[in-house]
Amino acid sequence: MPSILSSYKIGNLTLRSRVVMAPMTRARAVDLNPNDSTVEYYRQRAGAGLIITEGLPFTQESRGAVFIPGIYTHQQVKGWRRVTDAVHAEGGLIFAQIWHVGRASHVQHQIGGLPPVSSVDTQAKSLTFVLDAAGVPAREPQSKPRALREDEIPRVVNDYVAAAENAMDAGFDGVEIHGANGYLPEQFINGGLNTRSDSYGGSIAKRLRFPLEIVDGVSRKIGATRTAIRLAPYGRFNDMPAFDDEDETWLAIGAELSGRGVAYVHISDQASLGAQAIPDGFVARFRKAFKGGTLMVAGGYEFKNGQEALDADRADLIAIGRPFISNPDLVERFRNGWPLTPPDPSTFYGGGLRGYTDYKPYGA
Repeated sequence: MPSILSSYKIGNLTLRSRVVMAPMTRARAVDLNPNDSTVEYYRQRAGAGLIITEGLPFTQESRGAVFIPGIYTHQQVKGWRRVTDAVHAEGGLIFAQIWHVGRASHVQHQIGGLPPVSSVDTQAKSLTFVLDAAGVPAREPQSKPRALREDEIPRVVNDYVAAAENAMDAGFDGVEIHGANGYLPEQFINGGLNTRSDSYGGSIAKRLRFPLEIVDGVSRKIGATRTAIRLAPYGRFNDMPAFDDEDETWLAIGAELSGRGVAYVHISDQASLGAQAIPDGFVARFRKAFKGGTLMVAGGYEFKNGQEALDADRADLIAIGRPFISNPDLVERFRNGWPLTPPDPSTFYGGGLRGYTDYKPYGA
C-alpha cells in the first residue's frame, strides 16, 4: 500500500505527498480581498501535497458570510495571484475552492437586499454571520430564499465557469467546486429539499443535472484534470434533510463523475464536527461507483488514520484541516515523527494574525 508521504499524480501535476490541506474558512478578509496575511498564511503551508483554499465566493449572489475573500473582482484576482506565486515559489500546489452558498446566506450579503437564491423557496433553520448595527460580526438566521427559475440556471452555471477562469488567471493549479455542506449544488441534489417539478428536480438524474452541468462547464473551460468537486454524502449541515433514495443518489453522482476524468472527488465526513457520520461501508461503495477516479477523503484525519485509509484502499488522498492551522509544517512533522501543536479554536474565525500566521514550524 502507498505511504501517505508518497507522491501522487493528478493529470500533469505531481503532489509531493498524499497529505492535502483541506479547505477551511478563516474569515480574515475585512475588505473581502486577499491581503499580505493571506499570502503568508498559505505560503507557510505550501509543504502540503496540495492546498485547497477556503471557499471563495465568485459573485455577490454567492456570498454568505462576512470577511470571506472573493474571486470576482480584478483586485481579488490580483490578490490571489500573489498567494499562488508565493505557494509555487515554495514548490507547492494550490486549488481554489469556488463557493456559492445558495440559501445559506442573508439579505445583508445580497445586492439591494434581495433574497438569496436556492433550488426552492424553503428557508433553512440555520444561522450565518452578518454585521450588526455597530459593525461587529453577529449570527443571524439565514434569510428566506427564492427559487431559481429554470431559465436562470444556465446563468449560474456560467458564473461557476467564469470563477474557474478567474482562478486560472490568478495562477491556481485547479479548482474545487464546493458541492458539500448544504450549499447551492447540494440544495439541488438533496431529494428532501428539492421539490422542483421541472428538469432540475424530481428524479435522481434531474436533481444531479445542476452540479453535473457545473462540472462539465468548468471542465470544458479549464480542463477536466484541473476540475474537482467536494461532496458530503449524508451531510446535514445548513438544514439538509434525510431523503428516501439518499444512498442511490450519491452513488449515482459517483458513477456520473467516473466517466468525466475529473482531478478528484473529495468526500467530506462530518462526524468529526459533531454531525451525522457517513454510514459504514458507503465510501467503499462510492469508490466502486467512481471507477478509477482519484478519491480524497476528509473528516478527522491525522497521520495514523490517514495511512489506515490508504492501506484499506478507501482513498488516494487524505485531506486534513485543523492540524494544518497550528502546524504549518504538518507534513514534515509527520515525516519526522515530531509532536503536533494543538490549535486554539477561539482564533479559527476572524480576528488578526494571532492563530493565523503566528504558528511556528517545529523547533523554531
